[in-house]
Order: sequence, then structure tokens, then C-alpha cells
Amino acid sequence: MEHSINQKNKVNKLGNTEIVLTSLCAGAIAGALAKTTIAPLDRTKINFQIRKQPYSAKKALEFLQHTFHKEGFFGLWRGNSATMARIVPYASIQFTAHEQWKKILKINPEEPSPGKQFLAGSLAGVTSQSLTYPLDLARARMAVTQKDLYATLREVFKKIYRTEGVTAFYKGYFPTVIGVIPYAGVSFLTYETLKQFYKANVNNDPTVNPLVTLGFGAVAGMLGQTSSYPLDIVRRRMQTDSNKEYKTILGTLSTIYQREGIIGGFFKGLSMNWIKGPIAVGISFSTYDGIKDLLRKIVKGLKNNQWYYSECR
Repeated sequence: MEHSINQKNKVNKLGNTEIVLTSLCAGAIAGALAKTTIAPLDRTKINFQIRKQPYSAKKALEFLQHTFHKEGFFGLWRGNSATMARIVPYASIQFTAHEQWKKILKINPEEPSPGKQFLAGSLAGVTSQSLTYPLDLARARMAVTQKDLYATLREVFKKIYRTEGVTAFYKGYFPTVIGVIPYAGVSFLTYETLKQFYKANVNNDPTVNPLVTLGFGAVAGMLGQTSSYPLDIVRRRMQTDSNKEYKTILGTLSTIYQREGIIGGFFKGLSMNWIKGPIAVGISFSTYDGIKDLLRKIVKGLKNNQWYYSECR
């Protein structure tokens, strides 16, 4: 009898391979859903980030209307195929890497450890960004150009390689990695801290209500986006610079400051990010937790059935 209980406990505990696979699947679904939801706002934000034109809510709305009339409804989602090609592996890797980094750093979910939580989030962001960066650059190019210039993701890679060389695929990489450290670190730290506080003071149920996690993700997204926004401006300028005007981080920072100032240059479009960022991150975190828990329950159920039938034989 004792042997059977021990065997069943082993079945209820997932192996690391099963943890990784369920995280990868949940992360892919979460990232795809979140980015598709805010794709038109994302395209609008990038358009203003890379131009000298001042940002305002009215001008952002005019850009959306102009895009709709010129390219049609689906034109608002132009570049989303490139976004999906990037975000599916990016989100999969980021969420999975975050769990693995937490394990490596020996983070106890029951005990607050802000420093380690921030480090785990930052390392997860750097890991995923480094492995998917060329796809991020291709997505930015598609979002800010006319359809006849870059019709498909494949064409983006071909034209960039032919006209700018292979190093062009990593334009803006360093400001991106520098920016993802506070962004991912603050986002994961905020989300995990709010969940721990909720479980300790409101409801100790292992599964937190999706609407609650959506709210926690929204707060995490707003704080994460704000902490890294100036470097997001820099990376977009460098990514979409086919004229080789923005060559270095310091040079780009200096040029933006001289031409557009601090607020108008480094925080252009931030108010839109306060709308789309919390929506995207909230959906992403909430969907990830929900899908991950569901997949792990399914895997445990399948393993329990296998255990049950093997015991009956």
C-alpha cells in the first residue's frame, strides 16, 4: 500500500521535461494572443517612435484612420505575421527561461526575494531577446514601410541581407538587451510580488482568478514599459535606420535629444504604451498562467490514468 502511495506521488509530480514543454506551449499561446490584440496600437507606436513628428492621441488616431482607408482593415495588422514569427518563440522562451532561472537561483515561491525575482526576470528577457532578435528587427521594418517595399517576412530578410549585410540583422541589439533588463525584471518582479501578496493576504488558493492575474499583469506591464521606454525608442530608431544615421547607442541618444528634446524624443508615444502595454502584458501573464495550469493538469491526469491501469493489471 505504501509503495502504491509513493508511486502515485511520483506521478503527481511533473518532471522537468514536462514542465518545460507545458511552459513552451503556454508561452506561445499567451504571446500570440496578447500581441495580436494590440497589433494596430503597436504599429502606430512604432511609426511615431521612428519619426520626428510629435506624438499626440489625435495624430495617433489619424494614423490609424489613414492606414485603414489606404490599406484596409487588415492593414492595421500589417507586420503581425512577422510579430507572430517572433513572439511565439520569444514568449515561449521567455516564460520557460523564467521558470528555469527561478530554479537555478533557488527562488522559494513562499518567501519574498525581490532581488532574485528581478534577476530571474531580467535573465529570462535577455535569453529570449537574444535568441529571437532578427525577427524583432524584421517585424519593425514591416510595421513602418509600405507593403510594396517589404511584402513578406522572407522578402524583409532577403532585402536587408542584400542591401545592408548580415550585421544589419542585429542593429539596435545592445540597446534592446540593455532595455529588456529593467523591462523584464520589473514586469516579472511586480507580477510575482502581487501574486504572493494576494495569496498571503486575500486568497491562498493555488490558482488565482484570471481577472485578478489580468490586473496584476496590467500593473506589471505599465511599470515595466515605463522603466525601459527611452531605450525602446533608441532600438526602434536603430532597427529601422536603412540610411545608417543611427550607428551607436550614444550617438542615437545624442541625436534624439538635440532634435526632439527629452520628453518629445525619449518618451514619445509613452501614453499609448500605457494603454497597450498593460493590455498586452496583462493578457500575456494571465493567459500563460491559465494555459500552463490547464496543460499540467491534463499531463498529470494522463499520468494518473497510466498509473491506474498499470496497477489494475
